[in-house]
Amino acid sequence: MEEFKTDFLVIGSGVAGLYTAIRAATHGNVTLVTKGELLESNTWYAQGGIAAALGREDSPLAHLQDTLQAGAGLCVEDAVAVLVAEGPHRIYDLINFGTHFDRDASGELVLGKEAAHSMRRIVHARGDATGAEVAESLADFAARTANLRILRGHLALELLLTDGCCAGAILQSPTGELIHCAARGTVLATGGCGQLYMNTTNPAVATGDGLAMAARAGATLLDMEFVQFHPTALSITENPMPLVSEAVRGEGALLVNEQGERFMLAIHKWAELAPRDIVARAIFHQMQQGHRVYLDATHLGERFPVRFPNIFHLCRERGVDPRKELIPVAPAAHFMMGGVQTNTEGRTSVPHLYACGEVACTGVHGANRLASNSLLEGMVFAERVAQSLKELPDLDSQTSKAVPAAKPAIQPSAAEHTETERLAQRIRSIMWEYAGIVRSGTGLKQAQAELAQIRQHPLAQTYPVANMCLVAEQIVTAALTRQESRGGHFRQDYPQEDSYWADKRVALTPDGAHVVNLTYQHAKAAQTLQSSCKK
Repeated sequence: MEEFKTDFLVIGSGVAGLYTAIRAATHGNVTLVTKGELLESNTWYAQGGIAAALGREDSPLAHLQDTLQAGAGLCVEDAVAVLVAEGPHRIYDLINFGTHFDRDASGELVLGKEAAHSMRRIVHARGDATGAEVAESLADFAARTANLRILRGHLALELLLTDGCCAGAILQSPTGELIHCAARGTVLATGGCGQLYMNTTNPAVATGDGLAMAARAGATLLDMEFVQFHPTALSITENPMPLVSEAVRGEGALLVNEQGERFMLAIHKWAELAPRDIVARAIFHQMQQGHRVYLDATHLGERFPVRFPNIFHLCRERGVDPRKELIPVAPAAHFMMGGVQTNTEGRTSVPHLYACGEVACTGVHGANRLASNSLLEGMVFAERVAQSLKELPDLDSQTSKAVPAAKPAIQPSAAEHTETERLAQRIRSIMWEYAGIVRSGTGLKQAQAELAQIRQHPLAQTYPVANMCLVAEQIVTAALTRQESRGGHFRQDYPQEDSYWADKRVALTPDGAHVVNLTYQHAKAAQTLQSSCKK
């Protein structure tokens, strides 16, 4: 087995991974590992933009209040305060890294409006290709950064442990060789797990690998029941399903069924701009009743391809002209609000293991993420992780004796590939039917039983089935434990919010699920906001 050492190992190449790697390279050698191409991540597919309090009438306090309201009572307030206070600084960092956001004729940043935001605060690029612009600019900057080595096409199979501390990871090269990579600090920035669901906006790489590796290494996972389903994916049979950004509704597009009924008016005072969980369930309910759902953006006319050139191209490729036709839409798995539990410095419960971005659970999203807070979270906490890495001790001789947290899953042979893909599809079907937009105790128990059967299959320990099955089981366990409906978690058998659960969270550890109290830390949040106002 090949061996090498690095100061810091960053796994994942979305905004969180790239940002961490760039900033950490100022105080050590960094190895960034990505299992596909450098730009293949949820970041690249992000359309709407990045939320930050940059407008003259806006403030971090207003952004905090909007985030808390969307989070349905489960946000960790001091983490949200960090997000909104430091967010504007990270936007200007991106600009310094070469990101070109859209500006008006006077050179001011153009700010968009999205659901559940009280004002326009969304910066965007290329109209609706913000993620691509951010990913490309960061990747270009990373390629020119000293002390930063990028390994493309390398799988991270398992974390290495020594004396209970993370000491790197076992990697697999594109040619199949295993690599023992020792590191002072290891950062999970592996993104989400949308590929666990039949309908998703996430790319093929989003199979929950970081979540699975962290769980096997003994890290605590938190809020895994809270999966966000985006209301408006383009309703076609594709994996992933193309996203129709929330920003389209922010510019006045309406949701209607095939009868022309604007059904959101009767459901929420904000109608189409209600929080995502409410809109997604409303569309799901329409579809259960046999209706087809459309997004009507025809009022934009020729402005549509100017404001949303990427979405226009996606629609036209599939035979829809949004300038004069309705866009067929349906909900799809989009974002994981839960993840590996971290503090505001990105530290997990396993020493020397950090996490940031979608794989992490800082508590900023609570039960329901506010639109366009995801890229912001990735940058804000990546900066904090990068600074925390400086405090780690140098590598010592013990790191070479580190062992994998579990036996690494192997990739299936060519002959086994068809069967492993069938298992993956079965997981997606189970999760969509029983642990999707609407859940029940009976359905979740059925999901547990069927996932347990998959675990007995001879190929269940191959990659990525092993990771997908483990993370699916974690989501189902958390969803069974939370006996209420809140945010992105809706149970037919417990359809209301329950005051008992208002300050409770589900923590998943190696010895099972635990209900823990939420810590708000209002005083620390207020101090963070006051400090930001002085900058």
